[in-house]
Amino acid sequence: MIEGIVLKSTGSWYTVEALQGELIECRLKGNFKIKGIKATNPIAVGDRVMFSKIDEVGKGTIEIIKDRNNYIIRKSVNLSKQTHIIASNIDQAVLIVTLNNPRTSTGFIDRYTVTSEAYHIPVKIIFNKYDIYNEKFIKLVSDFKNVYEKIGYECFITSALTGLNMPLFKDLLTDKTSLISGHSGVGKSALINAIEPLLNLKTSMISDYNNKGKHTTTYAHMHKLSFGGYVIDTPGIKEFGIVDFKKEEVSHFFPEMRGLMHLCRFSNCSHSIEPGCAVKENVEKGLISSFRYQNYLNIISNDEAFEIDYRN
Repeated sequence: MIEGIVLKSTGSWYTVEALQGELIECRLKGNFKIKGIKATNPIAVGDRVMFSKIDEVGKGTIEIIKDRNNYIIRKSVNLSKQTHIIASNIDQAVLIVTLNNPRTSTGFIDRYTVTSEAYHIPVKIIFNKYDIYNEKFIKLVSDFKNVYEKIGYECFITSALTGLNMPLFKDLLTDKTSLISGHSGVGKSALINAIEPLLNLKTSMISDYNNKGKHTTTYAHMHKLSFGGYVIDTPGIKEFGIVDFKKEEVSHFFPEMRGLMHLCRFSNCSHSIEPGCAVKENVEKGLISSFRYQNYLNIISNDEAFEIDYRN
């Protein structure tokens, strides 16, 4: 058998790169189920597999899926009770954010960081399209950047159009397997094209009707970078629903809360209604961001709809 890595999944066919660099279209042998994971897709981009080549047709059959170092999931689009594995064996998750055209909500950012924290994947946050912002949005970018950097997330400000901080973005991706995520229209493909023009990824237009991006990527696709590493370009994600989390675990994935939990009066404090809560005290003192705390409350109450629009 031959070892390879899954670069693309399109229904029942998988594009696998062998260690020698050859690309083989493969099918999955039999009915695979990954132990402990209830997902709609048995194989994800980034999976390391063993496959047999069918010489007469130039295709292959995947026979073994090797153990994953990690993976990241979200709610399945059509089956709300099931999950979809976005990608596996990731070194870092790079979230592309725009404050306008289209707007990325802080609730979306925090659901993404919480999920990545839970699956032990470091997150980098890219505030893109800096060239289109007026003074109000420039201040907002600075404020959000300060909040997330204070709690340990590396943040970068970029513009694919002007080339702002493209060398930093390239360095960030070099020799790593990076999951690139964000809403449609935030500039994921444009940023990748700016540092690797030969990929020539299709970029999206913003709808004048609803100020939202149009999908250009249908399936997750891993691309090899000429300067070392891989990027996994994902379909634009509208929502990032958290799955398989217990309510009492969520605060563990907020770094600014994690170090305070032992100071609460009650060991099972939910940091919402209890007296003597160290987290709430730090929110009142301004030491924990009020919008991050509100997003935490929304997550534990399973309320994905409520959020103040910071653009007003």
